Amino acid sequence: MKALIFGAGGQDGSYLLEQLRADGVEAFGVSRTTSDGRADVSKLVEVEALIRGHRPDYIFHLAARSTTRHDGGLENHDTISTGALNVLESAYRHCRQARVFITGSGVQFQTAGGDIDEETPFEPSSLYAVARIQSVLAARYYRALGLRTYVGYLFHHESPRRPPGHVSRLIALGAQRIADGSRERLPLGDLSVVKEWTFAGDTMRAAWMLVRQDEIFEAVIGSGEGHSIGDWVELCFGLAGLPWREHVTSIAGFRAEYPRLVSRPDRIRSLGWSPAVSFGNLASMMMRPT
Repeated sequence: MKALIFGAGGQDGSYLLEQLRADGVEAFGVSRTTSDGRADVSKLVEVEALIRGHRPDYIFHLAARSTTRHDGGLENHDTISTGALNVLESAYRHCRQARVFITGSGVQFQTAGGDIDEETPFEPSSLYAVARIQSVLAARYYRALGLRTYVGYLFHHESPRRPPGHVSRLIALGAQRIADGSRERLPLGDLSVVKEWTFAGDTMRAAWMLVRQDEIFEAVIGSGEGHSIGDWVELCFGLAGLPWREHVTSIAGFRAEYPRLVSRPDRIRSLGWSPAVSFGNLASMMMRPT
């Protein structure tokens, strides 16, 4: 079996690449930076050449810029939406036997406070969400043409491979620096926001499970277990042996994108998946990355 992973340079792609190779799949990672091969998923000619040349059994489109801010919208449109269309069209032209995984996101749904599942309506709340919605609609169109397209809606997931500016890593690394003697105070926004903290390796294991079966084509992927950012702060500083309130300061005027973003993952759990890394174990992992 062969697999192509677009976006293999990010945390998700790196864990998926390791998972596939451990399972005996001839997996080829693609990114714009460092991987087995360099290519820009927003350029059809580059995507088509790879898919035509490799004729993989599985194709994963994981590439994206890790931000929902407006100023990242055009880049995310190119990478997420145009990239998905390039992957899908190239597979349709040259590799119709392939199973194609398109990444969705929890933030493309309405966030009214309840848990989110596959039936929750979409909401174009940001340009990032718009790009995700477009890519899912493209996946459904090509599925209607006979291409086996799968969508995994990923909720907040973490690992030591997250960039240091991401809130989970920022908190974990900040707590560690302060424990090591730094006199800084960590500026943070709304600590009451509730989200999931699934391990990225577990999330990619679910994506791999999803594309290997024939009945379910779209599923939210998350632990279904919500914790606030404040819970994460308390846990990380507790692991560092510090009283967090003495080392954290509030960002004035900060407005969160949503108060709560938690999945109801009954569908992916019906396939036999469950996360192996707990909230506490994830914090320990990110405080002491290996």
